[in-house]
Amino acid sequence: MYEVPKYFPTTIVGSYPKIPPSEELIRKRKKGLISEEEFHELVKPSIKAVIDDYLEAGVDILSDGEQAREDMVAYFAERLKGYKGGEWVRIFDNVYFRKPVIVDEIEYVQPMAVMDWVYASSVSKGRPVKAILTGPYTMADWSFDLHYGDRRELVIALARVIRKEVEEFVKRGAKYVQIDEPALSTRPFKEEVEIVNEALHVIFDGINAKKIVHICFGKIEKILEYLLDFPIDQFDFEFKNSNFRLLPYLVEYGFDKELGYGVIDVHSTRVEDVDEIFNDIKKLVDTGLLGPEKIFVDPDCGLKRLPREIAVAKLKNMVKAAALAREKLV
Repeated sequence: MYEVPKYFPTTIVGSYPKIPPSEELIRKRKKGLISEEEFHELVKPSIKAVIDDYLEAGVDILSDGEQAREDMVAYFAERLKGYKGGEWVRIFDNVYFRKPVIVDEIEYVQPMAVMDWVYASSVSKGRPVKAILTGPYTMADWSFDLHYGDRRELVIALARVIRKEVEEFVKRGAKYVQIDEPALSTRPFKEEVEIVNEALHVIFDGINAKKIVHICFGKIEKILEYLLDFPIDQFDFEFKNSNFRLLPYLVEYGFDKELGYGVIDVHSTRVEDVDEIFNDIKKLVDTGLLGPEKIFVDPDCGLKRLPREIAVAKLKNMVKAAALAREKLV
């Protein structure tokens, strides 16, 4: 088994550029041309290509690159009872997704993403692979609700089914479980944080794995003092794209959990050099807020919108910068 470095381990937030033919396979499955079982079997070469890129870059804690996922909400909605397909909705610029519709009680049917994680783990050469799931708050916020009529009730219903998927991951040996909640930063209010906190207790209480929540791109500082009560081990935040705006707020509120520290801008094709990333790591270390054992070095968010060669180049420099940090900052 690979030994993850004690200080400044490197990791991935989740998604990766689509490897051919994963997008074509997604279309075929949606059209009913291949079964769910055939789909997950045929997408394996794309997952292996992602893992190979991570291994080439030297990343410590990996993901499956979300090669089977059309997007972070529709993928799970299609596999839960109570949802039906929706219409295309614009997210930003020319980016759209098909917003699913909740028409009945949400029910868990069977494992949804576990098989891809199992395969990724089998080809990761002993390096741990995160189990990554879209959180119940984001699932609720990015769906049309025609059944529940109450945000809290819907989020908790989704948390219960996500709990079942988490249990399936942990049963198979997952040591890192990440819940993605990007929608929370778009509603930075205490009452919304309280709903997410309750949902995370449903998902994580009694789960024996490192518990992680990823939130990015928004006014996180407005809710940071309430986030610190979440029943988790690690927060993963975006920093690089916002010029580390959140850093002084972490100091102000005495942040003391582990931190997934975003030092790679996933919205830019510019490849940050090693010295730049090292100096960005040093910014956090110089605050004295966290010891190097609590700092996990990673990109701001998923890498899926970058060209593959740019994603690899960024990861290679990130890994080199983390190694330099172990040498000079520990």
